[in-house]
Amino acid sequence: MTGGMAGRFVISEDGQGGYRFALVANNGQTLAVGEGFPSKVACVNGIETVRRNAPEAAIEDASGQEI
Repeated sequence: MTGGMAGRFVISEDGQGGYRFALVANNGQTLAVGEGFPSKVACVNGIETVRRNAPEAAIEDASGQEI
């Protein structure tokens, strides 16, 4: 991706009184979806956790399949 921005986090209500976030690329593709959170504050905290951990996160392949 160009422009230095990897996309955006979109917060939405989940229809059950909670909140979810999606990481959406600049082209509109959903890259990841967070679990349900009981409050918007908890959802934002979940986003911040992803922001802190994702840049250095390793890929662990537990699928048992070759690429």
